[in-house]
Amino acid sequence: MRRLVVLLTAVLAALALSPALPAAAAPGTPVIFVHGYTGSASNWTTAMSVFRAGGYPSSQLFAYEYNSYGNNITNAQGLAGYVSQVRARTGAAQVDIVNHSMGGLVSQWYLKQLGGAQYVRHLASIAGANHGTTYASACLVFVTCQQMYPGSSYINTISSGDETPGSTRYATWYSPCDGIIIPYTSTTLSGATNNYVVCQTHLGYLTDTGILTQIRSFLAT
Repeated sequence: MRRLVVLLTAVLAALALSPALPAAAAPGTPVIFVHGYTGSASNWTTAMSVFRAGGYPSSQLFAYEYNSYGNNITNAQGLAGYVSQVRARTGAAQVDIVNHSMGGLVSQWYLKQLGGAQYVRHLASIAGANHGTTYASACLVFVTCQQMYPGSSYINTISSGDETPGSTRYATWYSPCDGIIIPYTSTTLSGATNNYVVCQTHLGYLTDTGILTQIRSFLAT
C-alpha cells in the first residue's frame, strides 16, 4: 500500500510540473474575402476581427481586390490566380470564400466556369448579386454593372444548370431590408443553405458581428 501511495504521489507531482496542453489548433482552411461593387479589402475589417476572435490567425485571412468597373470574367480569372497564390503560401489544398454583393458574381464564375469548385471547401455569399439586381441600372455605363443586371448573358451563364457545383458547401444570407439587391431573393442559390435575415441593410452585413459569427460557424462545418 505504501508503495502505491508513493507511486501515485510521484505521478501527481509529474503532472503538476508538466506544461499545460496547447490550445486547440486554429482552423486549417484559409479564408478569402471578396468585396462587392466599389468595395475594397477595408470592407472586411470587422469580419476579420470576428474570425480572429474565433481562433483564426491573421496568416489565414485574405482579402481579394479587383476592378469594380472592368469585367467580372477578368475579375474571376484574377480570383483564380489569387486562390492559387493563397494555397501555395499556406500549403492548404482548399480555401473558403466569403463574398458580398457583386463579389457573388465573381465567385460564382470562378467556381462554375473556371473549375474553382475543387479548390473551395465552403462558399458563403452575403447579399450576393447572384441572380443580378435591377439597382445595377444606375451604373450601366460600366461592364460590371451590365453583367450584374438581371437577364444578362453573364447571369444566365452562372444560373444555368447546377448553381452549386462540386462538393463545395454553399450558404447565402439575404434580407428584405437589403435595398440594393432587388429583388432581395436574387441572392439565394438552388442547392445552398439560404439563410433569411429578418432585416439587415446591404452594407449593414459587413459590421453585423452576429451574422459574421454565423458565417464563421458555417465555415467550421
